Amino acid sequence: MLQGFSSLQPCRGGMPTYSKQSGSWRTPSLVIGAGCLIAIVAFGPRSTLGFFLTPMSTAHHWGRDVFAFALALQNLLWGIGQPLGGIVADRFGTIRVLCVGALLYGLGLALMAHSESAPMLDTSAGVLVGFGLAGCSFPVVLAAFGKIVPAQWRSRAFGFGTAAGSFGQFLYSPVAVALMDTLGWQQTLMIFAVSMLAVLPLSFALATPPSHAAHQGEAQSLRHALSEAFAHRSYILLVLGFFTCGFQLQFITVHLPAYLVDRGLSAEVGGWTIATIGLFNIVGSVFAGWLGDRMPKRYLLSIIYFVRAAAIFAFISFPVTPVTCIAFGAVMGFMWLSTVPPTNGIIALMFGTRWLATLAGFAFFSHQVGGFLGVWLGGLVFDRTGSYNAVWWLAILFGVLSALINMPIVEKPVPRMAIVPAE
Repeated sequence: MLQGFSSLQPCRGGMPTYSKQSGSWRTPSLVIGAGCLIAIVAFGPRSTLGFFLTPMSTAHHWGRDVFAFALALQNLLWGIGQPLGGIVADRFGTIRVLCVGALLYGLGLALMAHSESAPMLDTSAGVLVGFGLAGCSFPVVLAAFGKIVPAQWRSRAFGFGTAAGSFGQFLYSPVAVALMDTLGWQQTLMIFAVSMLAVLPLSFALATPPSHAAHQGEAQSLRHALSEAFAHRSYILLVLGFFTCGFQLQFITVHLPAYLVDRGLSAEVGGWTIATIGLFNIVGSVFAGWLGDRMPKRYLLSIIYFVRAAAIFAFISFPVTPVTCIAFGAVMGFMWLSTVPPTNGIIALMFGTRWLATLAGFAFFSHQVGGFLGVWLGGLVFDRTGSYNAVWWLAILFGVLSALINMPIVEKPVPRMAIVPAE
């Protein structure tokens, strides 16, 4: 029988861990289920924002660069806020971060529905939603899993949590299109805003206590960890390669629906294409984690980036039809978040797990800088040229470069790790 978790007890290294107590309501299954629901609710609306580009731009007589900049700002602030959200969660507990993040997110969506100027759109869709995502998106959920769920459940919990975000993308895309056709884009945003309130009760299942404990016996400081990482050639290459992931993913998420409408296809085709990406991402992420234990992770990353570049090249080289759109969504979906397991795996292998969240956070920031440029350049280039072609070709170039950049990464522990074993 699975038991729940309540009290905190110290463990090796001075970090708190949850002890089993009969009768506690927080069983591993319930914790994982609640966390997955939060990931679905949080990731779903964000993945649909590209569908609002055309109707909002038309209603307010904006160029596409206005909407694109707001979402680019969102990606950038999400990247900046994610490590900050992690620090606050560790210091004051996960529940506060999840609740504040959900409220900011919901407020941002509600204000976005009534934004009539570019500054208001930047504030709502950019600032509020960006920082809201940093507080309640799946990285915070996965961190809570690591503290609450027992060791034998953690790998499965991480997989379920990541897959749940992808399922949110699969679920919300066709729902957004249907709601917009029936109720209009403003009401759809308001419905999504209200749905964020579901995170508040669910967050109680993921509550973690404030942590003041330090790692006893671990000599490395945060400053030394950062100095060590940013002086390491392989880490720099890994971070640079992750930039491409964000550039490609965010450009496609935001601009693909409008690109397909420009090509004469219906909005429903765009919805099902984004949904297909989310569906195949579930399989691709799990498969990448499994494959990363069976081959060099740098080769896996190179293959992923090269396949993405090839898929984009094929997509823009042939006539765009509903069939080719779904095929493109399937291939890109399989490669979508499959970069995350090998990227985090290489960081853990090289530097250990003591500062894994911090070092992975800087890699995620690089990812979001790429996302910022992908979204913003998409809107800017379209308004200047009337076409997305230049950005599609830039996405291909970055994919090839990242495939090459990851090849010389050295997958072995730093000298310090040979003396101090990884935790």
